[in-house]
Amino acid sequence: MPIQPEALKYKKGDTIIREGDPSDCAYIIESGTAEVCKALPGGEQHFVGTLVRDDIFGELGLIDGLPRSATVRALESCRIRKISQQTFSSLAKHNPKALMPILKVLVYRLRHTLRLVDKLENKQVSHDTVSA
Repeated sequence: MPIQPEALKYKKGDTIIREGDPSDCAYIIESGTAEVCKALPGGEQHFVGTLVRDDIFGELGLIDGLPRSATVRALESCRIRKISQQTFSSLAKHNPKALMPILKVLVYRLRHTLRLVDKLENKQVSHDTVSA
């Protein structure tokens, strides 16, 4: 029998995860919205995006356990499901199809990042060509 994800509640302004903190779980928003921010070298926060119902975040922690790559804060009261590594492993064993939404998010984000890298590389190549 698979282990059920833990239900959590956050108030507006609460930090759900903090960039640099240890990661070992993912989250799914059941209600409410949250913002994703990334720290810039000078310490200021750069807005990355908004998370809404059914969005998954923190999923990298399930796979690599490396520190959080961004901070997520509740923009309003949120109900969130926490997927621990134990829950993830249980799903993989008992219901592998349930992992498809997480895998789709990972693939989407990887493709988005690769497109961004291509754009940046093309700008560098254009810049190098113009200045040559």
